[in-house]
Order: sequence, then C-alpha cells, then structure tokens
Amino acid sequence: MAKKAKVTKPRVISNRRATFDYALEEEISAGIVLTGPETRAARDGHVQLKGSYVTIRDNELWLNNASFSLKLNEKGKPGARTIDTSPRKLLASRKQINALAIGKKDGMTIVPKKMLTGGRYIKIIIALGKGKKTYDKRETIKRRDQERDARRSLLFAIKK
Repeated sequence: MAKKAKVTKPRVISNRRATFDYALEEEISAGIVLTGPETRAARDGHVQLKGSYVTIRDNELWLNNASFSLKLNEKGKPGARTIDTSPRKLLASRKQINALAIGKKDGMTIVPKKMLTGGRYIKIIIALGKGKKTYDKRETIKRRDQERDARRSLLFAIKK
C-alpha cells in the first residue's frame, strides 16, 4: 500500500515589502472576515499582501488591495482561478482601533505585515509604519549587506 506524501501548507504569509518600504512600530493582531473560498485560498497560501493597506471607515478596520486567488468551480476547467482584491473587514478591539486612528492622524500608514493561517482562525498582523525615503532604503540594504559579510567571515573563521 502506497503512502500519500504529506503536503505542507504555509502557516505564515508575509509581506516582506512592508519592512522594506516602512519603518514599522507597534504591531496588532486582528481577525479577518472571509468567505469559504477566501479561507481556502488563505490556507493554501494563495494570498498576496504586497501593496495592501488598512483603512479606518466608520470606526472599523478594512483591508484593501490584498489579492486572494480564488478557485473557480467550473466544469471542464480544472484548477481555474480568479483574483479578488475587494476590501475585507478586520476584527479588532475598540482600544486597538483608537490607537491606530491616533497613529493615522500623525501621518502614519497601517500596513499588513503577516497573515497567520495555522490555527483555527485566520489572523492578520498589522503595524503602524512611517514611509521610508530612498536614502533610508539604501541604508537598510547597506546595513544588511554588512551584517551578511560579518556573519560569513565569522563562519569561515570558525571553520578554519
């Protein structure tokens, strides 16, 4: 009897561009309201957070521009998908929403950082961020390269 190979699904969908484009501060974990196909897409890892942002409308948090690749159930088209970028409501406490609103008034942006799909509920980690200038981004790249070179030289020194 042949054993089926266990398929590992991604537990975390991250927005790597957020840490590059923004200087992030405090993080908040919030729930997200999804339909069945959207939940399936998130659990399968077919979500893109790049370019998405969070707005506050009517004292509620809304996730905008997040791409969910939804599976279509059309006959004769196996594996057909469509991309949905409609706004989705986020679930957070009133205290957290008020703290984010204060940061938003100070000129900061609310950016989704990660989507956690491991447990029973799908959560999203959002953070307040201030946009980086071009020279800040270059400095980040330079610092990252220096740290990588230092680790590499330490590793070679230990091996010798």
